[in-house]
Amino acid sequence: MTWGRFLLLRLAAAVAALAVVSVLVFAATAVLPGDAVGVLSGADTTAAQRATLRADLGLDRPAHERYLDWAGSLLRGDLGTALVGGRPVSDLLADRLPNSVLIAVLSLLLVAPLSVVCGLVAGMHPRAAADRAISTATLCGVALPEFVVASLLVTVLATWLGVLPRVSLVPLGGTPLDTPEILVLPVLSTVAVGLAAATRLIRTAAAQVATAPFVEAARLRGVTGPRLALRHVLPNAIGPAVQSLALVTAALVGGTVVVETIFSYPGIGYELQQAVANRDVPVVQGLTVVLAGIALVVLLLADVVARLVDPRQGRHP
Repeated sequence: MTWGRFLLLRLAAAVAALAVVSVLVFAATAVLPGDAVGVLSGADTTAAQRATLRADLGLDRPAHERYLDWAGSLLRGDLGTALVGGRPVSDLLADRLPNSVLIAVLSLLLVAPLSVVCGLVAGMHPRAAADRAISTATLCGVALPEFVVASLLVTVLATWLGVLPRVSLVPLGGTPLDTPEILVLPVLSTVAVGLAAATRLIRTAAAQVATAPFVEAARLRGVTGPRLALRHVLPNAIGPAVQSLALVTAALVGGTVVVETIFSYPGIGYELQQAVANRDVPVVQGLTVVLAGIALVVLLLADVVARLVDPRQGRHP
């Protein structure tokens, strides 16, 4: 398959996936109980006033009309305006996205090298003590939801030991880097789950390569240990490893919703949770589509990198 066709197919798949996501997101917000009128209205608001407010917000229009208008705005780069506060969703995104990206980048900088090392060690020595220990630890990490991991970290590091703050509040007018200690618990919570998932995926890829004839031949020539891993196993497992890390990165994007909510960290995830609570549909729709778009871009880049490092991928017509 030529590079042009490869990229065209990947882009077409990403666009189609994003279109499906937009339909699902719109449908999900359409069936949410209540709407922003309940948040914006006071206790003494009459039914007529509520109906007028609902009409002013366009919430009384048929669902298919609202979807087509929203989709058209997305194509023009307009994410809409928040029903609560009247602020453009793009402005909210500009404020919150850097904070979420910071958490994701710091987490990935830890997950990438640690998962590759642990995955190689476990995959090259199947059923050995190291493999059993790593597999058990990663199984626990995958099985525990992020909110459980975050709660355990808060209990131990913040409550019992008191070495870290329980919440990640950013100083007014500042950035998270002004108080780096507030980043530790969110990053550790994200890394714990991401590292477990990435290690298991890389371990599987490394185990398959480790049994290949060329690796066995290298062992017979006396190549062992780190030299065998770095010169023979890793280069042939790097494609699956990159794609595994991309899947984990995409999961990190979605996982920020849970972590940021728990620690009150002012990122996209926290803003999305607040928007759901307020039934602020434009914010929910806009931020969700952006998160999905980021995840799709990450996966697309991983496919490109995987093919660059392993040209055998995509050779079929």
